[in-house]
Amino acid sequence: MKKESKMKKAVLVLFLVSLTCSLGSMVCYSQDSSGYVNEAWARLGKREFSEVHILVDDCIKEYSSLAQDQAKALGSFPTKGEEENYKIMNDIATCYFIKGEALMREGKTEEAKTVFADVIKKYPYSQSFDPRGWYWSIKEKSEITLKKLETGRVEEEEEGKVVISEIKLYDYGEEFPVNYARYGKFEDIGEENYKYVILNPIGLAKATGEGIYPNSTSVKFDPEFAKVKKTLFKIDHWKIANSRDLSTAFYKWHVTPESEAMKQFIRAELLERSGLIEHAIKGYYSILIHFPRSYGWTYWHTPWYVGKASLYRLKYLLRNNPELDLILEGGEIKIINGYDNDIRNDIFLVDPGKLRSLTFWEKKFAFSKCGEKRKNLEKIVETKGEKVKLVKYKSGDWQLLVDGKPFMLKGMTYGPTRVGESPDDGSMQNWTTQDLNKNSLIDSPYESWVDKNRNNQQDEGEMAVGDFQLMKEMGVNCLRLYYQPFELNKKTLGQMYQKYGIYILMGDFLGKYALGSNADWKEGTDYDNPEHQKNMLESVEKMVQEFKDEPYVLIWLLGNENVYGLGCNADKKPESFFKFANKAAQLIKSLDPQKRPVAIASGDVLHLDVFAKNCPDIDIFGANCYRGKYGFLDFWDEVKRVADKPAMITEYGTSSYSKGYSQKESESYQAQYHKDCWTNILCNASGFGAGNALGSFVFEWVDEWWKSYEPTYHDKKGVASGPFLDGYYHEEWFGICGQGDGMSSPYLRDLKPAYFAYKELWN
Repeated sequence: MKKESKMKKAVLVLFLVSLTCSLGSMVCYSQDSSGYVNEAWARLGKREFSEVHILVDDCIKEYSSLAQDQAKALGSFPTKGEEENYKIMNDIATCYFIKGEALMREGKTEEAKTVFADVIKKYPYSQSFDPRGWYWSIKEKSEITLKKLETGRVEEEEEGKVVISEIKLYDYGEEFPVNYARYGKFEDIGEENYKYVILNPIGLAKATGEGIYPNSTSVKFDPEFAKVKKTLFKIDHWKIANSRDLSTAFYKWHVTPESEAMKQFIRAELLERSGLIEHAIKGYYSILIHFPRSYGWTYWHTPWYVGKASLYRLKYLLRNNPELDLILEGGEIKIINGYDNDIRNDIFLVDPGKLRSLTFWEKKFAFSKCGEKRKNLEKIVETKGEKVKLVKYKSGDWQLLVDGKPFMLKGMTYGPTRVGESPDDGSMQNWTTQDLNKNSLIDSPYESWVDKNRNNQQDEGEMAVGDFQLMKEMGVNCLRLYYQPFELNKKTLGQMYQKYGIYILMGDFLGKYALGSNADWKEGTDYDNPEHQKNMLESVEKMVQEFKDEPYVLIWLLGNENVYGLGCNADKKPESFFKFANKAAQLIKSLDPQKRPVAIASGDVLHLDVFAKNCPDIDIFGANCYRGKYGFLDFWDEVKRVADKPAMITEYGTSSYSKGYSQKESESYQAQYHKDCWTNILCNASGFGAGNALGSFVFEWVDEWWKSYEPTYHDKKGVASGPFLDGYYHEEWFGICGQGDGMSSPYLRDLKPAYFAYKELWN
């Protein structure tokens, strides 16, 4: 109660100060604490150290008393969503951190160490907000920097002992595949009221086996379960789900408080990871039978449909295990109103399908890469564009043509940030003009070299080759770039096109991160604000006027997952955003003499229905999409059904680091992840699958060390949960090239296995 009353007192004092200031009866704080922080970051990036110290010292002097009261009210980090309640504390701790960074860069090492030690001691649960959507621990980053100052290097984080085990089933069940019609009855297949009624639960449990619903008894007789059951209560079920101790995780996920659907999904995943493919297929299929309407929530609090995920994992396993000679006949889950964050209005139309043996002709085509190609694609019913054309065939397939020839987007997200630079403190430089050695050659595009033996030295024979040449050899034919916030060097881009044959997807952020709208970050872009709209349209017009005559511009791109929010309110006003995006597309088409296609870069299929209703002038639906190694699941089908437009993935990938796995294992996983995703794209291109896939853009070319703040340290912290090898996003490791130990940045390139995978796939 004491801590709570102190917290309330601090908030009350802050309220009274604000109220009194508004009445003009006292001297007000010179600015809000966040104002000090934002200005201090900007000054730090410009290396205006004296101004940095004035700003942070003033902020600390004015707000430290309130910050200390908030700090005393905490015994751990605030729960997600409550961080803003401790804003003053977070801002003061950030000021200490900025002060320490400034002193470090001034060479005042001992003073910097004192400041970092102070913030660790005073504000252990403080966090600073990252514009990419999460909070980072100031204590953790201060400890890393302090260790670097004390020892000259950063120790690798302690992994601890990694327990590796696989599942050894006690009861495999009596049937594979299970004939569910034998043990119950299906009602209203394909309809809203679908359900499966179990008539013989004992027989079904015997047929399915251990870990497959409704069998809840076999595990109790499993001798391996008996060994660990008394210790399971101590284990965090979510943490162990992502570990390599698959056996213990499997047993733990029999006794967790989660829903039956979620327990079944995780058990199926663990079975798959243990190589028990038939049993994993049983697990995923049982979800389609019993729990097709189940859902969970992502880190970003968007709905995640367990039934749909199970359906496509099941299809993936059947496709990649042809020796089983099985196919899922039917099998579909349609979710009406399933494109927003409100699950209350969802309507499920469910057909669980039936697992059966393949016929002779199905065997012939089912397990070729993408099945049999559709015929009669010659008749074109719709054409858009001139040199760069989108064509639609009578079959409903879409294709991109450049100079009359089919063009599959083999794209790359390119931002070769030098180690030590960061947009967070304003130190990031423009790669299109960066020439550190002053030899009139742009560094990364022309002077990067491959560290073939990964010894962090440029040995004899490791000559400069440049990123453009490396990408050309890999098969890249297009880069995704934005003309904000840096002015792009048109000479460099022209050379890239002329010599290396690489085009550009030219983008405007359309108010994301408040870029283009002239809104401040705290306010964010409001898509109903006439002034913001005017500023953004001027930004779009400037882009088109500057680049409309450049032959290397392939497609115009609007936004970057604006529907997730962050610096804009498209998440709260999706209809306003998409209506405005369409207005921007109309403007582009009125200005571009070549009538190139206009695309959007949305966030997965969130608000896809709103896009379909409001964006007739946007030609291509693009989205940043991270759905795991299984590819993009129903993405292509949903875009075709709801919007009937061609589609592309504007961003996808995974990290080459995973906690608990070796470098070789992690990099191999990254390569396989990309292979599977590209196969999924090919299998939905013109003539196959949904027939609307135009290609994709890999995220990303090279590891960027600033993503978890400290830009001189290659951070291994998982910033958010996701569908990856260890269950987390490791944002600083998504590159298909590495930068070694960072000492030779921005020149050194470690080519990871994913690079060579694409070199084979794209050539």
